Amino acid sequence: MRLLKADHRFKRIYEISPEWIVENNIEAFILDVDNTLTEHGSQLLDDRVAAWLDTMRNCGVKLVILSNNRDRRVKPFAEKIGLSYIANGMKPFSYGVNKAVALLDCKIENIAMIGDQVFTDVLGGNIAGVKTVRLEPISHEKGKFMRFKRKLEKHLD
Repeated sequence: MRLLKADHRFKRIYEISPEWIVENNIEAFILDVDNTLTEHGSQLLDDRVAAWLDTMRNCGVKLVILSNNRDRRVKPFAEKIGLSYIANGMKPFSYGVNKAVALLDCKIENIAMIGDQVFTDVLGGNIAGVKTVRLEPISHEKGKFMRFKRKLEKHLD
């Protein structure tokens, strides 16, 4: 069950402070998109998330997006916010996380993966050996499969 438990939990990404980053020896973040940085399928960025990204950049924290979504979804969003990205990340398999780790060029123990899903973000990060941070989803998805996964996740808290 350890693989399904995040190392840290926050409600929203902007609650992760520079002080917390220093305390946890984080130099880089691998970021999910949907329901982590923005609502599912949205190209809009909340002002608080934009400010958090600016704070991280100003603190010298390296950032990369890793999404299971397709290039046509991830590329315009990543370009809009000025981040490198990996689409079709195949989370929870370690392929995408390992690719992100290589892009970040940091020791694996100084990297954390941030996402809202246990069975992709948390599991994928734990398998790859990075620290994991689970957020509450920004909004609730309407699809049956996602509602089913969210019910399973509740039993893991």
